[in-house]
Amino acid sequence: MNLRMMRWAIAISIAAALAACAPVRVKESAETNTAQSAREAKLAPITRWTLTAHIGVSDGKDGGSGELVWKQNGDNYDFTVHAPVTGKTWKLSGDASRATLEGVDSQPDTGRSPDRLLKDRLGWDVPLAQLSSWVRGLRARGSAPNTVYDAQNLPAVIEQDGWKVEYRDWFTDRNPPLPKKVFATRGNSRVRVSIEDWSINE
Repeated sequence: MNLRMMRWAIAISIAAALAACAPVRVKESAETNTAQSAREAKLAPITRWTLTAHIGVSDGKDGGSGELVWKQNGDNYDFTVHAPVTGKTWKLSGDASRATLEGVDSQPDTGRSPDRLLKDRLGWDVPLAQLSSWVRGLRARGSAPNTVYDAQNLPAVIEQDGWKVEYRDWFTDRNPPLPKKVFATRGNSRVRVSIEDWSINE
Protein backbone atom coordinates (compact mmCIF):
# COMPACT_ATOMS: atom_id res chain seq x y z
CA MET A 1 0.00 0.00 0.00
CA ASN A 2 1.51 3.35 -1.06
CA LEU A 3 1.54 6.47 1.11
CA ARG A 4 -1.49 8.04 -0.56
CA MET A 5 -3.62 4.93 -0.09
CA MET A 6 -2.50 4.69 3.54
CA ARG A 7 -3.62 8.27 4.14
CA TRP A 8 -7.02 7.53 2.59
CA ALA A 9 -7.38 4.41 4.74
CA ILE A 10 -6.53 6.35 7.91
CA ALA A 11 -8.95 9.14 7.00
CA ILE A 12 -11.75 6.65 6.36
CA SER A 13 -11.03 4.88 9.66
CA ILE A 14 -11.15 8.15 11.58
CA ALA A 15 -14.39 9.20 9.90
CA ALA A 16 -15.95 5.82 10.69
CA ALA A 17 -14.89 6.08 14.32
CA LEU A 18 -16.35 9.56 14.64
CA ALA A 19 -19.58 8.43 13.03
CA ALA A 20 -19.82 5.54 15.46
CA CYS A 21 -19.41 7.92 18.41
CA ALA A 22 -21.90 10.50 17.12
CA PRO A 23 -25.37 10.29 18.67
CA VAL A 24 -28.25 9.21 16.47
CA ARG A 25 -30.41 12.30 15.99
CA VAL A 26 -34.11 12.28 15.30
CA LYS A 27 -36.43 15.16 14.53
CA GLU A 28 -39.09 16.31 16.93
CA SER A 29 -42.12 14.05 16.95
CA ALA A 30 -45.09 13.43 19.20
CA GLU A 31 -43.04 10.85 21.12
CA THR A 32 -39.96 13.03 21.59
CA ASN A 33 -42.04 16.08 22.44
CA THR A 34 -43.98 14.11 25.05
CA ALA A 35 -40.74 12.86 26.63
CA GLN A 36 -39.26 16.37 26.71
CA SER A 37 -42.46 17.86 28.11
CA ALA A 38 -42.36 15.29 30.91
CA ARG A 39 -38.73 16.23 31.73
CA GLU A 40 -39.61 19.91 31.74
CA ALA A 41 -42.67 19.36 33.92
CA LYS A 42 -40.42 17.73 36.53
CA LEU A 43 -37.36 19.99 36.31
CA ALA A 44 -38.79 23.46 35.54
CA PRO A 45 -40.51 23.89 38.94
CA ILE A 46 -37.21 23.12 40.73
CA THR A 47 -35.67 26.55 41.17
CA ARG A 48 -32.92 25.70 43.69
CA TRP A 49 -29.89 23.99 42.19
CA THR A 50 -26.10 24.12 42.04
CA LEU A 51 -23.70 22.93 39.38
CA THR A 52 -19.92 22.76 39.28
CA ALA A 53 -18.31 22.80 35.87
CA HIS A 54 -15.49 23.91 33.63
CA ILE A 55 -16.56 26.83 31.44
CA GLY A 56 -14.89 28.11 28.31
CA VAL A 57 -15.99 31.23 26.39
CA SER A 58 -14.66 32.57 23.07
CA ASP A 59 -15.57 35.14 20.42
CA GLY A 60 -13.40 33.52 17.77
CA LYS A 61 -10.37 35.66 18.69
CA ASP A 62 -10.25 36.08 22.45
CA GLY A 63 -11.63 33.94 25.22
CA GLY A 64 -11.39 32.79 28.77
CA SER A 65 -12.02 29.76 30.90
CA GLY A 66 -12.19 28.64 34.49
CA GLU A 67 -13.87 26.53 37.11
CA LEU A 68 -17.51 27.49 37.54
CA VAL A 69 -19.82 27.19 40.54
CA TRP A 70 -23.35 28.27 39.62
CA LYS A 71 -25.92 28.53 42.40
CA GLN A 72 -29.52 29.30 41.48
CA ASN A 73 -32.31 30.02 43.97
CA GLY A 74 -35.38 31.22 42.15
CA ASP A 75 -34.47 34.52 40.47
CA ASN A 76 -31.36 34.83 42.65
CA TYR A 77 -28.10 33.60 41.14
CA ASP A 78 -24.45 33.36 42.10
CA PHE A 79 -22.19 32.66 39.11
CA THR A 80 -18.59 32.35 40.34
CA VAL A 81 -15.62 31.61 38.06
CA HIS A 82 -12.10 30.83 39.26
CA ALA A 83 -9.27 30.87 36.74
CA PRO A 84 -6.55 28.50 38.04
CA VAL A 85 -3.90 29.87 35.65
CA THR A 86 -4.16 33.45 36.90
CA GLY A 87 -5.48 32.66 40.36
CA LYS A 88 -8.23 35.23 39.91
CA THR A 89 -11.86 34.75 40.92
CA TRP A 90 -14.84 36.85 39.92
CA LYS A 91 -18.49 36.57 40.88
CA LEU A 92 -21.66 37.63 39.11
CA SER A 93 -24.70 37.73 41.39
CA GLY A 94 -28.15 39.26 41.45
CA ASP A 95 -31.80 38.64 40.67
CA ALA A 96 -34.32 39.50 37.94
CA SER A 97 -33.83 43.26 38.31
CA ARG A 98 -30.16 43.78 39.21
CA ALA A 99 -26.71 42.34 38.67
CA THR A 100 -23.39 42.85 40.44
CA LEU A 101 -19.99 41.80 39.09
CA GLU A 102 -17.18 41.56 41.65
CA GLY A 103 -13.50 40.74 41.26
CA VAL A 104 -12.91 42.34 37.85
CA ASP A 105 -12.47 46.00 38.81
CA SER A 106 -11.35 47.49 42.10
CA GLN A 107 -15.00 48.25 42.90
CA PRO A 108 -18.05 46.09 42.11
CA ASP A 109 -19.77 46.81 38.80
CA THR A 110 -23.56 46.97 38.88
CA GLY A 111 -26.30 47.06 36.27
CA ARG A 112 -29.68 45.69 35.32
CA SER A 113 -28.42 43.09 32.84
CA PRO A 114 -25.96 40.33 33.79
CA ASP A 115 -25.36 39.65 30.10
CA ARG A 116 -24.34 43.28 29.53
CA LEU A 117 -21.96 43.28 32.50
CA LEU A 118 -20.24 40.14 31.27
CA LYS A 119 -19.99 41.54 27.74
CA ASP A 120 -18.76 45.00 28.77
CA ARG A 121 -16.33 44.01 31.50
CA LEU A 122 -15.06 40.60 30.31
CA GLY A 123 -15.99 40.41 26.63
CA TRP A 124 -18.01 37.27 27.35
CA ASP A 125 -21.18 36.72 25.30
CA VAL A 126 -23.19 34.55 27.70
CA PRO A 127 -27.03 34.57 27.63
CA LEU A 128 -27.37 33.83 31.34
CA ALA A 129 -31.19 33.65 31.56
CA GLN A 130 -31.52 31.22 28.64
CA LEU A 131 -28.43 29.30 29.69
CA SER A 132 -30.00 28.57 33.08
CA SER A 133 -32.63 26.57 31.17
CA TRP A 134 -30.29 25.11 28.56
CA VAL A 135 -27.82 23.71 31.11
CA ARG A 136 -30.72 21.67 32.49
CA GLY A 137 -31.69 20.48 29.01
CA LEU A 138 -34.82 22.63 28.98
CA ARG A 139 -36.18 24.91 26.29
CA ALA A 140 -35.89 28.52 27.45
CA ARG A 141 -38.61 31.11 27.43
CA GLY A 142 -38.51 33.29 24.33
CA SER A 143 -38.65 32.38 20.68
CA ALA A 144 -40.04 29.01 19.63
CA PRO A 145 -37.22 26.43 19.72
CA ASN A 146 -36.23 23.94 17.06
CA THR A 147 -35.25 20.73 18.85
CA VAL A 148 -33.51 17.58 17.65
CA TYR A 149 -33.35 14.51 19.90
CA ASP A 150 -31.10 11.52 20.36
CA ALA A 151 -32.07 7.86 20.46
CA GLN A 152 -33.00 8.16 24.17
CA ASN A 153 -35.44 11.03 23.43
CA LEU A 154 -33.08 13.49 25.10
CA PRO A 155 -32.27 16.78 23.37
CA ALA A 156 -29.27 16.58 21.05
CA VAL A 157 -29.68 20.15 19.75
CA ILE A 158 -31.85 23.09 20.78
CA GLU A 159 -31.86 26.08 18.41
CA GLN A 160 -33.36 29.16 20.03
CA ASP A 161 -32.89 32.95 20.06
CA GLY A 162 -30.12 32.66 17.46
CA TRP A 163 -28.14 30.15 19.55
CA LYS A 164 -27.41 26.54 18.67
CA VAL A 165 -27.09 24.47 21.85
CA GLU A 166 -25.56 21.00 21.47
CA TYR A 167 -25.69 18.31 24.12
CA ARG A 168 -22.60 16.10 23.90
CA ASP A 169 -23.15 13.97 27.02
CA TRP A 170 -25.67 13.35 29.80
CA PHE A 171 -25.79 12.14 33.39
CA THR A 172 -28.12 9.29 32.51
CA ASP A 173 -28.01 7.94 36.06
CA ARG A 174 -30.07 10.93 37.22
CA ASN A 175 -33.88 10.89 37.14
CA PRO A 176 -34.63 12.68 34.96
CA PRO A 177 -31.26 12.77 33.14
CA LEU A 178 -29.28 16.02 33.36
CA PRO A 179 -26.76 17.41 30.85
CA LYS A 180 -23.05 16.81 31.30
CA LYS A 181 -21.62 18.70 28.29
CA VAL A 182 -23.43 21.73 26.85
CA PHE A 183 -21.93 23.62 23.90
CA ALA A 184 -23.70 26.82 22.74
CA THR A 185 -22.77 28.81 19.64
CA ARG A 186 -24.04 31.96 17.93
CA GLY A 187 -21.91 33.32 15.11
CA ASN A 188 -18.37 33.53 16.49
CA SER A 189 -19.55 33.31 20.10
CA ARG A 190 -18.87 30.03 21.90
CA VAL A 191 -19.90 28.93 25.38
CA ARG A 192 -18.84 25.47 26.54
CA VAL A 193 -19.96 24.09 29.88
CA SER A 194 -18.56 20.71 30.96
CA ILE A 195 -20.50 19.87 34.11
CA GLU A 196 -18.81 17.85 36.82
CA ASP A 197 -21.60 17.63 39.35
CA TRP A 198 -25.24 18.59 39.93
CA SER A 199 -27.03 19.33 43.19
CA ILE A 200 -30.80 19.63 42.85
CA ASN A 201 -32.83 20.91 45.81
CA GLU A 202 -36.48 20.00 45.41
